[in-house]
Amino acid sequence: MTARISIQHVGMALVAIALVIAPFALAGQDYVLRLLTMAATYAIAVYGFNIILGLTGQLSLAHGGFFGIGIYVVGLLTTDHGWSFWSAFLAAIIVTAVTGFACGVVALRTRQEYFAIFTMAVGFIIFLILSRWESVTHGMSGISGIPFPEGFGIIDFSEPIAMYFLVLLFLAGAAYITYAIRRSGVGRTLIAIRTSEDLANSIGVNVGLNKQLAFAASTTFAGVAGGLFAAVQGFVGPSSASVNLTFELLMFILVGGLGTVMGPIVGSFVVTFLFETFQDFQSYRFIVLGPVIIALVIFAPRGIVGYLNAYVARRRAKRARRQMAPQAAASETKEVS
Repeated sequence: MTARISIQHVGMALVAIALVIAPFALAGQDYVLRLLTMAATYAIAVYGFNIILGLTGQLSLAHGGFFGIGIYVVGLLTTDHGWSFWSAFLAAIIVTAVTGFACGVVALRTRQEYFAIFTMAVGFIIFLILSRWESVTHGMSGISGIPFPEGFGIIDFSEPIAMYFLVLLFLAGAAYITYAIRRSGVGRTLIAIRTSEDLANSIGVNVGLNKQLAFAASTTFAGVAGGLFAAVQGFVGPSSASVNLTFELLMFILVGGLGTVMGPIVGSFVVTFLFETFQDFQSYRFIVLGPVIIALVIFAPRGIVGYLNAYVARRRAKRARRQMAPQAAASETKEVS
């Protein structure tokens, strides 16, 4: 167990070091740095997906909608009502958490495919509200002029590298929270619910409450990511809350590794840069990426990080068997003599 944890720690440390030194290695390449910042905001939202799907086993298809709520709360409060970014950002977190908990009360009365269908309907309703309620949300015109976070005279977040490290700080927090949940009793409870709701209920687990809290936590992550995304982009429209975005976030977690700590980061960055590579073939990119993702699901159903974890576990088991073989042979020889 100790060896496995140490290997995981090494992997997490390597990813963290790569993310920290990336902006310095890309000095002068503001576009690439901006792309890294966008990928990091997506990764925060994917961590929310990881809680509700990876740990709890509930496929929510409203995640893009809650991401959009975070965007629009920050965008509307800062541009139309003169709020500071940080107060609007806090409001976005509260709104997505409360809305997520309220939706969970109804949605989590359903199971499996019915839960997925219901949450997809919720996500579509959110998209319709944001795109059609022109007097409040500006409709299809979107929101422009969203300000950068205030640096209070210490940091200028209009600088790409400063904004990158701000998002990276929140990403590190999301990763740590996921890691802490997985190692805690709460994480074991959520995994028990994913394995069998009936069995978890029979041993005294409050399945309904835990699922509601997990759903609210996942929407809160989406709200945090949406609020940061609004500041990174400066201009957003209803497409930022579409059901298509939900499926992109789902793709990120499937590629990275469902239920893993580093999967959201790996999947978000890999797929974001693949999308960027094929941006000149926007209409055809899924023709290329589709087979790649299908092959990944077939040969590495637990994603890149899950595959690497399994590979390391197999190598460790094989090494342990080789070390035990001489001891077993010596023991048999002694018994025969």
